[in-house]
Amino acid sequence: MVGELTPTEYQRDAAGSATTLLLDVREAWELEVASLPTAVHIPMGEVPGRLAELDRGRDIVVMCRSGGRSLNVARFLESQGYPSVANLTGGILAWAREVDPSLATY
Repeated sequence: MVGELTPTEYQRDAAGSATTLLLDVREAWELEVASLPTAVHIPMGEVPGRLAELDRGRDIVVMCRSGGRSLNVARFLESQGYPSVANLTGGILAWAREVDPSLATY
């Protein structure tokens, strides 16, 4: 079962950890509006073809705009044998509310 992390929990528990990968599955145009510099970007539609880029030994936290797409990707990764996957609840919108109000929202 895919875990859930709020942006506040991510900041407290995982941000800056060498073992945690923040995977942003939004489209390129969305990153132009708001992005997190530590996130690795692989658009949702490209994830199946780019699994080799994702280290199974790392904790992966998946994010999108509001949490729906990222939950689907997190479930997919889990079905592909990734042992530690979580969804960033509320996505970049929640990040802007909880962590960095200076981020633009859309």
